[in-house]
Amino acid sequence: MKTCALVEPHATRILDMMSMRKDMSRAFDRRALDGLGALQAVVSAGTFVGAGEVLGLTQPAVSRAIAKLEARLGIRLFHRTARSIALTEEGRRFTDVIAPHLRAIEEATAEAGTTGAKVRGRLRVSVDEGLAQFVLAPYLGTFLDSYPELSLELVARGRVGDLVRAGFDVAVHFGPPQVSSLKARLLLRSRVITCASPDYLRRHGTPRQPLELEKHRCILVRDPSSSGPFAWELVRGSTVVPVNVRGQLMVNGGGALFAACLAGQGVAQVFELYARGALASGALVQVLPAWSDERYPLYAYHHAGPLKSAKVRAFLDLLSTLPDG
Repeated sequence: MKTCALVEPHATRILDMMSMRKDMSRAFDRRALDGLGALQAVVSAGTFVGAGEVLGLTQPAVSRAIAKLEARLGIRLFHRTARSIALTEEGRRFTDVIAPHLRAIEEATAEAGTTGAKVRGRLRVSVDEGLAQFVLAPYLGTFLDSYPELSLELVARGRVGDLVRAGFDVAVHFGPPQVSSLKARLLLRSRVITCASPDYLRRHGTPRQPLELEKHRCILVRDPSSSGPFAWELVRGSTVVPVNVRGQLMVNGGGALFAACLAGQGVAQVFELYARGALASGALVQVLPAWSDERYPLYAYHHAGPLKSAKVRAFLDLLSTLPDG
């Protein structure tokens, strides 16, 4: 009995403490979510005034919400001046982490009370220029018809960059996976082929060996990581032949490269994924077909985390249907 008498008050105190902690946790979560919503609005709008218009709050109310969130986190989220604001390094890292979760919360809230996930809202996708023009375009009509509440914005960019700061949900780009906080999914590996227009080959002849390309007018592509063009290599099995090509024309995107090649401006190295239609119609001719074993990876990038929005999942499903090349 004495033991019970001692244990019962102790148990009661533990239960009281647990209940108090739950109440505090609920209050903290509610206040924190208010601050996170304000943070997301400021990042999207670029100003406290713009965020207030989106949230239906005054600019001072938004400022107070951000200040309380900063105090709770113990970090400064924004550099503020009289004319501009910008995320601090700590603010950028924090935003990178929370952005996908906030999107998932928004979608879960919107979907509450409905059956199944709804693909809707605006989806912003950063893509290689040629991918949008030569690969994705035929699929978009059916995709958008399937999701009438979705609006899709494709933005041609040369590199993945900062998805959060630029406001993108997904990026689709060729090249080795980048080291970042983003999640990368390998979609396919496209062959790199060498081709030219029939008119160019009639005027300049057809190269029969890789090194003969050094005597041809070649269309160069600028490497965004340097001031010069991408190097050319021709691959057959395990044999790799570097070729020192030259040309008067250098472009910075797949669309311009393809247009110049079709116009007979020179020999180009393009992704087979882009060139299938032109090769089938005879608008382009593949040269040195035995030396086309190089493959280049195509990756999709999205925000890391256990939750993905329905619109992101739907677009990734679309990308999984792309033909390998």
